[in-house]
Amino acid sequence: MKSGEIRDSFLKFFEGKGHKIVPSSPVVPYDDPTLLFTNAGMNQFKDVFLGRGTREYSRATDTQKCIRAGGKHNDLEEVGMDGFHHTFFEMLGNWSFGDYYKDEAIVWAWELLTDIWKLPKDKLWASVFETDDEAFEIWKTKTDINPNHILRFGEKDNFWEMGDTGPCGPCSEIHIDLTKDGCRPEDINAGLEEVIEIWNLVFIQYNRKKDGELELLPKKHVDTGMGFERVVRVLQNKKSNYETDIFFPLIEKISSITGKQYEGENVSSMNAIADHIRALSFAIADGAVPSNEGRGYVLRRILRRASRLARKLDYNNPILFSLVDTLSENFGDVFPELIQKKDFVKEIVKAEEENFHKTLDRGIILFNEVCSTLKDTKIFPGSEAFKLYDTFGFPLDLTEVMARESGFKVDTLKFEEEMEKQKARAKSARKEHSSEVDFTHTNLKGKDDVVYDPYNATEDGIKAVVLDAQSSSNEGEIVVSINKNPFYSESGGQISDVGKIVTHSGSALSVINSGKNYVIVKGDKSLLNEGSEIIAKVDMQRRDAIERNHTATHLVHEALRRVLGSHVKQVGSLVSDEYLRFDFPHFHKLESAQIKDIEEIVNGKIEEKIAVQTLEDIPIEEANKIPNVKQLFGEKYGSKVRVVIVDENFSAEFCGGTHVQSSEKIGLFKITKEESIAAGTRRIFARTGKGIFTFLSEKIRETEKVISELPEKYTGNVSAIIPGFTELLKSSDPNDLLLVKTLLKTQEKTSMNAHEAREKYLEDKKLLEKQMLSLGIEKIREDIDNLITSSPKVADSLVVTGRLHLPKGSGIKEAGEELRKKLTRGAALVAAISDEKFNLICAVSDDLVKSKDLNAGQLVSDAARELGGGGGGRPNLATAGAKDISKLDSVLLDFSDRIKKLLT
Repeated sequence: MKSGEIRDSFLKFFEGKGHKIVPSSPVVPYDDPTLLFTNAGMNQFKDVFLGRGTREYSRATDTQKCIRAGGKHNDLEEVGMDGFHHTFFEMLGNWSFGDYYKDEAIVWAWELLTDIWKLPKDKLWASVFETDDEAFEIWKTKTDINPNHILRFGEKDNFWEMGDTGPCGPCSEIHIDLTKDGCRPEDINAGLEEVIEIWNLVFIQYNRKKDGELELLPKKHVDTGMGFERVVRVLQNKKSNYETDIFFPLIEKISSITGKQYEGENVSSMNAIADHIRALSFAIADGAVPSNEGRGYVLRRILRRASRLARKLDYNNPILFSLVDTLSENFGDVFPELIQKKDFVKEIVKAEEENFHKTLDRGIILFNEVCSTLKDTKIFPGSEAFKLYDTFGFPLDLTEVMARESGFKVDTLKFEEEMEKQKARAKSARKEHSSEVDFTHTNLKGKDDVVYDPYNATEDGIKAVVLDAQSSSNEGEIVVSINKNPFYSESGGQISDVGKIVTHSGSALSVINSGKNYVIVKGDKSLLNEGSEIIAKVDMQRRDAIERNHTATHLVHEALRRVLGSHVKQVGSLVSDEYLRFDFPHFHKLESAQIKDIEEIVNGKIEEKIAVQTLEDIPIEEANKIPNVKQLFGEKYGSKVRVVIVDENFSAEFCGGTHVQSSEKIGLFKITKEESIAAGTRRIFARTGKGIFTFLSEKIRETEKVISELPEKYTGNVSAIIPGFTELLKSSDPNDLLLVKTLLKTQEKTSMNAHEAREKYLEDKKLLEKQMLSLGIEKIREDIDNLITSSPKVADSLVVTGRLHLPKGSGIKEAGEELRKKLTRGAALVAAISDEKFNLICAVSDDLVKSKDLNAGQLVSDAARELGGGGGGRPNLATAGAKDISKLDSVLLDFSDRIKKLLT
């Protein structure tokens, strides 16, 4: 049987037993903050098991996409070491929600395996939880399994838990003996490749609480999980899961790309690469992206492990992205999201591979250098493992694999010690440079009794009582607790309210910030006596502007998805009274036509005058059933949430912010700027309502300033020049005004009339834009983003090193300025290579110039001297020429070490 036929026969068998075939849930469990990834078929039914939700059916069956590479269930270290462990796998399952229980589950499992699939009964073994006499007797009396093949095991093997908390219960596992001569009882659960578990029947009857205590659930349920890859191996009579038709098309593709045969030492590397591209592709298609935190970091670890294994096959180029097409061809009929998101998956994987390849060679050199010094020990120093992690982005498990291959074991305790030191340094640096005061631990009286209600603020304010007032460590500021707080506290990207506190005598104190249980004011503290009555007045004009931008943020989120694709999600935002900012994953600069489409969609919803609906404190299970409801990626939610809806067929989001009552109030929406902020992440700025007029006024003032600086002979005929400037109002490029000014000033010495000046401006502007395009400025920006994204942090500062390949022409100045602008906190030394020549660019953020006395001019001069060159410049930006590129890697590494020492 082919794998597809095996999957279908499983589902149809249970459909015949009254089960509803349900689709797989995403492998990224957005509605469950306790899990990094969906790790079992029962995850999507967790609310049913806990008695908090229901389904229209009491029996279900499906094939569920699962990843076990982080958290409680983590098989990453085993992948490639044997033929049956995977990071991604399909789990075939059948469930009973308070319907049938152990009897049917066991009998039907035996029927499918022995009657339908004809597996030899003498090769099957069953295990039960050590105290589960009921399951033991069912196996013994209601199936014809060999009674000697029924074994009891403890909690480690036969008590299943989804995570540290949640539904759980005893289980009965079915194992198959694939040995030639028959296995022994002690071989069951021993981790042998020829004696494997193929099916787990879990009898869910408990809930594990946070304190570890077990509580009985309202009903008893059945949750079974069969390893699809394992049963296909058994039915196709293969020695390994990787030899089945599930994996072999991928392995053949790997072999074709690398030119290596699937044999000997190549097998484990090819197996792991085939496994890892499955995990990456399914996760990215379901909305996760590699990053430095949470599930994103797990994906980055998987990708880097696979990338390094390709090196073992003597293949030194990105390979994983080339496998996505093969995967989509073989699984797109079952999981159509692989086809729908194929191009996006390839882009993300390729970019991640390219970034890692930039540092991989240098990291391997350091690893080998360290190994060569270890003469009388087999312990790889934890401090060096941390250096590989901190400087080159090597996950610890990757270093452990490399060490194991070389006969060493990593000192993980020392690694963790260095990691804790790094965290302490970063925390200290944040505290040192923070000008904010942490009021959450002050001894403000009554702060726990404050009623926080920013949703009912009015122009007239609300009556409240002062509970306490204390002077802040910031001069002139007072921290006040009032029994009713109408001021919104910064959250979810929306900034805090400001306003006034008006005392009984009519004195007004300015509110400059707010927490949920305090406000920060400026004024006379003696006016805020405990028990005194005040009026708390939010600046409603400012609040209205914030609300326009916040509701517009929800609209633009959905508009982006409809124009660019469903991979778009909010990864960062800022909602202020002046503008909104929205960050999202996307690999390409937005085209003018796309921006226009997004604006038209949002403005269309504004014109529809849609009433904005807010659902307060609804159960999260109920909220998750709202069609296309959005949640903040990585955000943890409680049992009840607040949902804001703008047209139930368009936008619904979990949100605690304030919003307009009708989309009509937004007035108008305009995207003012679009840029890249990191590899694969874009950012847009937009304005609404009066904010657009403010934006246009600013542009006009800049235009007028340029005009005022024109030669006198042009000022009398401004109307002839103005048409040449009207494009400025459409442009989001901040360099346009400077460009116009420069071009027109070059014409000062000419005898052109106004019309000729305008025509010359348009001609020169097009020429210069063409030249800028040829220089590849956009690519330089993207490359700098990639360098910064992949760079380590030391004491909360980035240490950036690497290479930039520039197009023909200068490009050095532009690259330097881009590097300086992007480097908000840190130090960088970059080699700008062009036409077999190279220069050094050094940038230092202004805060480090002041606090650490770092000087880019001195740093670049020292580095250039080692490379047979010289140069210098400003403390925050400097360049130098260089000659000996063979020493470049060493110089970059020395720079990195030098900066790290100076920062710590």
